Amino acid sequence: MSSGGGSRQLRVLGDPTRARIVTLIRDAPDGRALVGRLAETLGLRQPTVSHHMKALLADGVVVRRPEGRRVWYSLDPRNADRVEALLGDDAGPETGPDVPRIVEDLAERYRGAFSRETVERYVRESHILLSAGDPTALIGSRTAAFATVRLDALGRAQGPRRTVPEVLFVCVQNAGRSQLAAGILRQLAGDRVLVRTAGSAPASAVRANIVTALDEIGVPLGGEFPKPLTDEAVRAADVVVTMGCGDACPVYPGRRYLDWELEDPVGKPLETVREIRDDIESRVRALLVELV
Repeated sequence: MSSGGGSRQLRVLGDPTRARIVTLIRDAPDGRALVGRLAETLGLRQPTVSHHMKALLADGVVVRRPEGRRVWYSLDPRNADRVEALLGDDAGPETGPDVPRIVEDLAERYRGAFSRETVERYVRESHILLSAGDPTALIGSRTAAFATVRLDALGRAQGPRRTVPEVLFVCVQNAGRSQLAAGILRQLAGDRVLVRTAGSAPASAVRANIVTALDEIGVPLGGEFPKPLTDEAVRAADVVVTMGCGDACPVYPGRRYLDWELEDPVGKPLETVREIRDDIESRVRALLVELV
C-alpha cells in the first residue's frame, strides 16, 4: 500500500462513527454487514450510514459485494491488518505499536513542510494527550487524526494570514455544544470557512444525543471526536468561540474571542438538546454572515 493510501485510512478511521461501522463489520459472524442493519444498530438514518460507507469504500477500508438486491460490505482483505491496527491497541501511551507506523505515514505526508522530528514529537504528544483521557478506545486512528489536525493548525499558525477564515469552537468536554456548532457551520459554510473544535476537559466520545440531533437536520458528524485544547489550535484560529469553558483558552493578539452562554446538553433529554441545537444554529448563521 502506498503511504498516501495509509494517510487516508488514518483520517477516515478517526471518525468514531466510521470506526464503529468497521468494528461492527469486523465482529459480524460472517465478517460482512448490510447498510440497513448497521443503521438500525447505530440508531442512524440509512443515508447517513451510506455516506460513511462511500468514504470507507473510497479509501480501501471496505469492499462492496452485491448479492441479488442486497449489497454486503466487508473489510478489504488487502488492508485488513492495517485497519485492525488502527482500531485500537492495548499498549501504554508512550509505546503503542501504532505510533511508529503513524509517524512514518505523516512524515511522508508533511515532507517539505515539517521535519520528521517535528512530526514524531506531535504524534507522540497527541498519543499521550488522548491516552490520558481514554487509553484504549480507537487510540491508533484518533492519534493519527489528532496529530494531523495539530500539524495542519501549526502550519496555518506559522504561515501568512489567509483569505479563508478559521473558527475554533471550544467547550468543556468537546462532546456537545462545540460539536453541534462545528457540524452546523461546516454544513452551511462548506469550504468558505475552516472549522475546528477542542475541549478544556474532553470526554471519551461525542454524546449519542448530539449525533442524533445533528442527524435529524442532515448534518454528519464528520471526523470529529473530543480533542484536548492545544496552543497551536488557538494560534491558528481567526475566531475563537468559547462555550462554558471559562478562562481555559489562551488569549493571543489578532484573534476575535466570543463567549456564547449556552445550556450544557450533558444529561439532558433529546427535546432539550434540540432547543440547544436550534439556538446554536441561529448564532452560527449570524457568525457566518459576518465571516463571509
